Amino acid sequence: MSAMPSPRPGRREPPALHDHAMDNLRFIRETMEGAAYFTAVSGLGEVAVGVTALAAAVVAAVQTRPDGWIVVWLLEALVAFAVTGGAILWKARRAGVPLFSRPGRRFVLGLVPPLAAGGLLTLALYRAGLTAALPGTWLLLYGTGVVTGGAFSVRIVPVMGVSFMALGAAALAAPAAWGNALLAAGFGGLHLLFGALIARGHGG
Repeated sequence: MSAMPSPRPGRREPPALHDHAMDNLRFIRETMEGAAYFTAVSGLGEVAVGVTALAAAVVAAVQTRPDGWIVVWLLEALVAFAVTGGAILWKARRAGVPLFSRPGRRFVLGLVPPLAAGGLLTLALYRAGLTAALPGTWLLLYGTGVVTGGAFSVRIVPVMGVSFMALGAAALAAPAAWGNALLAAGFGGLHLLFGALIARGHGG
């Protein structure tokens, strides 16, 4: 009886068809995820933020000291953050959109650094006694964050950011007495306008 032929040296078995299919599916999923947009920005949430900002502007206008005025707007920033975060979570769950997908992570990474810079500049300007520069700084850096984060969202989001940046630039050049009104126009009016457009055109 002749011996069975031994396998050729160095010859490897081809990968299983299942492995090929899984690799292809993984590649397709990652490619589609990278090309997708973060669609969980809530227009209704932005409208709610606009309403709270207008209320904050009314309260801030009657403050007699700069410290009180700043506190009102900082509290409004916290309220806006909570409302926006809750609205995004609600819309994402309703639409079945994962919050921590690649577009979601990019949206956050684009938004957070300008907002963090705004917080640090707020402290620096306050210490230097330059509170008149705060409205323009806040509007400008918020708009910058919306533009950079919105690059990974629907088109109207970065357009909103550019509008905030333009208003911030105007606020930096405007008289200090206009600061509160310009904040109301930006965080109140622009949020109401663009929030309604997002809600109407992009599912809430």
